[in-house]
Amino acid sequence: MRDDASLTWQPAEGHGAGVVYAVDGPLGRVRLNRPRAINALDRPSIDSLLHQLRAWADDDTIAAVVLDGAGERGLCAGGDVRALREAILAGREQEALDYWEAEYAVDALVAAYPKPYVAWMDGIVMGGGVGVSAHGSVRLVTERTQLAMPEVVIGFFPDVAGLHPLSRAPGETGTHVALTGAPVGGADAVLLGMADAVVPSSTQEEVLAALREDPTRDAATLASFVRTPDAAGDADPAGGRASTGTTDPAGTSPSWLQQQRPWIDECYAGDDAAEILRRLREHSEPAAREAGELVGSRSPHSVAVTLEALRRAASLTVEEVLAQDLRLGPVFAAHPDFAEGVRAQLVDKDRLPRWQHASLADVTRAEVLAAFGT
Repeated sequence: MRDDASLTWQPAEGHGAGVVYAVDGPLGRVRLNRPRAINALDRPSIDSLLHQLRAWADDDTIAAVVLDGAGERGLCAGGDVRALREAILAGREQEALDYWEAEYAVDALVAAYPKPYVAWMDGIVMGGGVGVSAHGSVRLVTERTQLAMPEVVIGFFPDVAGLHPLSRAPGETGTHVALTGAPVGGADAVLLGMADAVVPSSTQEEVLAALREDPTRDAATLASFVRTPDAAGDADPAGGRASTGTTDPAGTSPSWLQQQRPWIDECYAGDDAAEILRRLREHSEPAAREAGELVGSRSPHSVAVTLEALRRAASLTVEEVLAQDLRLGPVFAAHPDFAEGVRAQLVDKDRLPRWQHASLADVTRAEVLAAFGT
């Protein structure tokens, strides 16, 4: 990322410095600014985003919005789930519900933004970070991107309407990502429909220059402005060829998910989470068995409800998926697996959660349907 020293970065009026903004010619620049927390979205950051994005939507001097993250680790590690856990344990459950309502309002605004909304999805892009980026109109990932919806790891579910693209991903690739919570690279993010093109991480300034010249340029056009290797192919991979998703910028890493489609599509078919886990564990492909170990280690309640939510999301709009997320929030806030999962992963960090259910087979269909009020 360039220094941007010529720009004046400042918080939104009346808001803190967790998000800072700058006007860069015709561009409204948004920078998530909590680098020590990998720019995790706390409530003040969400309120700031909602305020400034609404203001710029009606500002004729701003032709496009460009989002990135401060620091070298990534765009955003997700929502501030430690704070949500503390609120729930202290009996302030409404505080968590209000947080999700505000967060989803930002995601809905991004999805329906009336101007080009360009997300620079470099490095870690997880959970809530997906919500403020993957619903944009121009989504650029890099060779450093590690994108994930890891909520089943902490006893929650993939929210921020992340299930909208995942439910529409090729075959069962979205099901694999949702139920394992495992991160994927840039090429896989494009395959999943959560990004538009892979560009080298060293070329952010080139992308910005192209946008200053024409803020309406789409991802493919922007990728064409990125440096490409010479015919001999001996250029530095960091300045390599841009990709629309079949390979990384250096041309060496095709989509892993696409390569694994045979066992992914076979194992993740259907609506029975316990049966999916059985197929994974018994499959001859080592990668399938590894996925089975991951799914089997996640919150059984989370995995079962996530599968149902994913299947329902396939026929819903982004706004309707966000409404579904808002209905599910109180269910997970009241379920012991959320507090326990956050404890094991982020508080005590022993990585030894004690889930309410011993296995996926113990989660009844009635319990899953109850989460949706049916």
